[in-house]
Amino acid sequence: MVINHATSSDIDALADLLGILFLEESEFIPEKELQRAALRRIVADSNIGKVLCARDTEEEGTIDGDQSGFTPAVMRENSKSSVPIGMVSLLFTESTALGAKVALLEDMVILPKYRAMGVGSMLLRTAIEFARNCGCQRITLLTDETNHGAHRFYKAHGFNQSSMTAFRLLL
Repeated sequence: MVINHATSSDIDALADLLGILFLEESEFIPEKELQRAALRRIVADSNIGKVLCARDTEEEGTIDGDQSGFTPAVMRENSKSSVPIGMVSLLFTESTALGAKVALLEDMVILPKYRAMGVGSMLLRTAIEFARNCGCQRITLLTDETNHGAHRFYKAHGFNQSSMTAFRLLL
């Protein structure tokens, strides 16, 4: 298992993963072209955010140690990697409350056949480490109110439920 950065060649597989996620969430409907467009923008511009991929591969890659801060066993180049089996996207913004860079964990999904095998935990730990290395002071995420499994998962990884309530206005 390796975790690495998504590239443009991963877009279709990532859009498929988002399709699985959006079928599980009550507020969203998968629209593959919209997911592809957003993923292309994120992957192309690291100022917007970063998509990290979990890959089921035993192949050796070159360690991506330049700016990642990841351990060699976790972070590897994409050149010899397989199709993503899971993903997490982090979007960056500035917090006026903290006066610092923060991340929004926008999407996290693992292919169903790889769930409950530690893939999500490895992917989330890597995302947290990546955000910390990028100077983020906080990660915020939203889950469906009724997704108690996700609530337990995020709490087990140090997240606390906020007293804030999400509101949306579609434009």
